[in-house]
Amino acid sequence: MVPSQDGTGSGTDAGSGDGAGAATPDAVPTDGTGDLPDQVSPELLETIEEYLLGEKPTLTRVQVAEQAGMNQTVAEELWRLLGFPQQTDEAVAFTEADVQALRETDALMRLGILSPDSQAALVRTWGRSFARLAEWETTLLANVATAGPDPDPEARLTELAAEVLPRVESLQTYVWRRHLAASTSRMFAVQSVGATKVQLAVCFVDIVGYTSQSKSLDEAELVSWLENFESETTGLVVDHGGRIIKTIGDEVLFVADDIEVAAEIALKMVEKGADEDDFFPAVRAGVAYGEVVNRLGDVYGPTVNIASRLTSVARPGSVLVDAGAYEQLSGRTSDADGDERESDPGSSAFRFRRMRRTSVKGYSRLQSWVLRRG
Repeated sequence: MVPSQDGTGSGTDAGSGDGAGAATPDAVPTDGTGDLPDQVSPELLETIEEYLLGEKPTLTRVQVAEQAGMNQTVAEELWRLLGFPQQTDEAVAFTEADVQALRETDALMRLGILSPDSQAALVRTWGRSFARLAEWETTLLANVATAGPDPDPEARLTELAAEVLPRVESLQTYVWRRHLAASTSRMFAVQSVGATKVQLAVCFVDIVGYTSQSKSLDEAELVSWLENFESETTGLVVDHGGRIIKTIGDEVLFVADDIEVAAEIALKMVEKGADEDDFFPAVRAGVAYGEVVNRLGDVYGPTVNIASRLTSVARPGSVLVDAGAYEQLSGRTSDADGDERESDPGSSAFRFRRMRRTSVKGYSRLQSWVLRRG
């Protein structure tokens, strides 16, 4: 179902909790409420809404459910999970596109794609992901519409709606299909089809001194700083064959099928952060290797928790690895008493310094090693 009135949900990725710290484009001139300037007329907004929905709303939520052949309670729950505002039974706020969306949703449910176990989580993920994307795109378009010494927002918004949005929609579909292709290839290459538990290297990278640094920057500088961090980390991760899971303000979480790939990415980020001539901030990182649960594009489990805990205790400019990563990288295993033995021949590209066991949340004696280049 497509919203015909303003209501775009929480603005955060499902399961990521990153809405508070994520970078956003420079703010557009507003009246203090986050809306476009006062000169934008309600009639223009109605015109844009009609353009986006494909037609003027003519249906109530009761009529939409009836025409789609779906139980109204189910339809309203799907609407709520998508993050759209609830409408009264009398509100004429829907179009034929909403009817078709419900029919397609019902078909997916019948095919088992939207099973009772996954339906709520998947639909909620769609809603939150697209809500955040829509908020960002709206701000971007508003920036363009109000730019210039003597902007004419009404004319520019009309032009942008007709010229830009179809191209954005096409590109979004392209990106989605490309990611589907990559995900499918990865699934067949490294894991059983449909498997939710896989062996992965998990890494958190955290900006050192973020709170104090953010206080010394104005809004534009902070946005630029964080956007550079996200851009550089994304580039490094993708170029080396890793995958970004999410950014959480001053922190990034990525995974890699190969532990050496994750180790190399983490070390490169630390090295960039240590370069005073590089705009990239000083960082620290934690890397763990083991079984991970994949769910809706996010990762869960003890391996993820350990990587997070290691990052929290790592010294600025350092990379800490857990026992699983150490074994894979060094070819040695370590028992509870600290004794080590040869396992498989490890890589000579790295050196390690064993740290004293540390008590962190959920782990009373967490063993770790400082990772360095060989």
